Amino acid sequence: MYIIPAIDLIGGKCVRLSQGDYSSKKEYHDNPLEMAKRFEGAGIRRLHLVDLDGAKAKKIINGDVLESICLETSLKVDFGGGIQANEEIEKAFALGAKQVTGGSIAVKNPDLFKSWIKNYGAEKIILGADAKDRKIAVGGWEETTKVDLIPFIKEYFDLGIRYVICTDVAKDGLLQGPSIDLYREILQEIPDLKLIASGGVSSVQDLEELEKIGVYGTIVGKAYYEGRVTLEELAGFNL
Repeated sequence: MYIIPAIDLIGGKCVRLSQGDYSSKKEYHDNPLEMAKRFEGAGIRRLHLVDLDGAKAKKIINGDVLESICLETSLKVDFGGGIQANEEIEKAFALGAKQVTGGSIAVKNPDLFKSWIKNYGAEKIILGADAKDRKIAVGGWEETTKVDLIPFIKEYFDLGIRYVICTDVAKDGLLQGPSIDLYREILQEIPDLKLIASGGVSSVQDLEELEKIGVYGTIVGKAYYEGRVTLEELAGFNL
């Protein structure tokens, strides 16, 4: 299982939110590049970089941070937040992102999202499937749709998507444990999916449970920033 640390960006700084609520913002570091180098130095190979300013503006805002991390580290960066047009996805890849995550766009403009899968290849596109009570949530989780989570993932899997980041909104940022049963069910339905679990991780035990059920990767944010897990513990999963 890959451990994929998350760096969420507001104003060029490394922050975390709880359940996507911008008013819950907590700053952890004012130099995301330094943080990325710390992850790289521990032997971690991947990074989940989210432009929260971009998610609001619907265009990339923190592109300079993406570029600096891609230029100055060897981390394989997946980038999301605000990518809702062809010029934005082109920009993300030009700045060095190895993969781009599309969430709201896959619901709101499926034709455009499908064209990205076709044009860039399914390996470079991650489907962001954020769920609230098993329904897809979009727009920074402010809107819950009537779209059922597992059929939604299955539809895009049938179109070639292999990488899916699934966040249970109810768990995110609360350090109360991940949605093990939900992830197990998704993998039973779609065994070949490269499922990336996100939200709720609070301990090494949580990570061990996720590894046991067969997720491809787990995104770790607040658990690391709040000192619940160490870099050494995280790096141990990648060996």
